[in-house]
Amino acid sequence: MSNYLKHMAGYKQSQLKNKSFAKIQKLFDKAMTWVNMFVDMDTELVKESSKKAEAEMAQESSSKRAGEELEQEVAKKRKMEDDKEKEDLKQCFEIVQDDEVAIDAIPPATKPAPIFDREDLENLWKLVKAKHGYTMPEEAYERVLWGDLKVMFEPHIEDAVWRNLQGHKVKLWRLYDSCGVHFVRFNNMHIYMLVEKKYYLTLPTITDMLNKKMQADYWNEMCYQLLKLMTKQLKK
Repeated sequence: MSNYLKHMAGYKQSQLKNKSFAKIQKLFDKAMTWVNMFVDMDTELVKESSKKAEAEMAQESSSKRAGEELEQEVAKKRKMEDDKEKEDLKQCFEIVQDDEVAIDAIPPATKPAPIFDREDLENLWKLVKAKHGYTMPEEAYERVLWGDLKVMFEPHIEDAVWRNLQGHKVKLWRLYDSCGVHFVRFNNMHIYMLVEKKYYLTLPTITDMLNKKMQADYWNEMCYQLLKLMTKQLKK
C-alpha cells in the first residue's frame, strides 16, 4: 500500500514514515476511491456525452445554414420584387433627348439649364430670397423666377399654383437629373419640383403625369425613385 501511495497517489516517503497501518489503510482507501471515480475515455458514459455534444454542434450548424439560406431567399425575393417594380414603373417613362422636346413645350425663360446642379439652384434661391424675401417682385421675369424657386424649395399648401391645378391637363413631364429637378408643364402654367420632396399635387394631376409619362435622357436610379414616390402618393 505504501508503494502504491508513493507511485500512484504522489505521497513522499517522509509523509508515510511513522504512520500506523490504520492511517496508511485510510489513505489507500481514499486514493482507490479517487481512482474508481475516474471515467475512462472509452466508457459508454464518455461516448454518450461525446455523441450528444456532436449532435448539438451538428444541430447548431444546421440551424445556422438554415438561417443563412432563409436570408438569401428573402434577399432574392426582395430583388425580384424590386426588379418587377422597376419594370412596371418603366411603363410610365420614356427616353427623350433635350433636342427632341417640342420647342413650344417649355418657355425658354423658364427652362432650367441642364448644366445647373443642386448647389447652383440653392445658391440662386438664397440670392433671390435675400433680395425679395417673401414679397412677390413687381418685375415680370423676377416674379416668375421668385415664384418658381419658392414653390420648389419652400412649397406651401396656400400657394396659388396648387389651387389652380384642378382641371389643367399635363402637357409635359420632364426630369433634369443634373440638378435633381422635375418639371411639369400644363396648358398655361408650370411647376418645378425637387425629386425628393412631396408636393401638394392632386391625385388627378399625379395620375395625368404618370399617364403622360416622365421624359428623361436615360433611365437611372433617380427616375426609378421619383416614379416610386409618385405612385406611393397616388396609393395614399
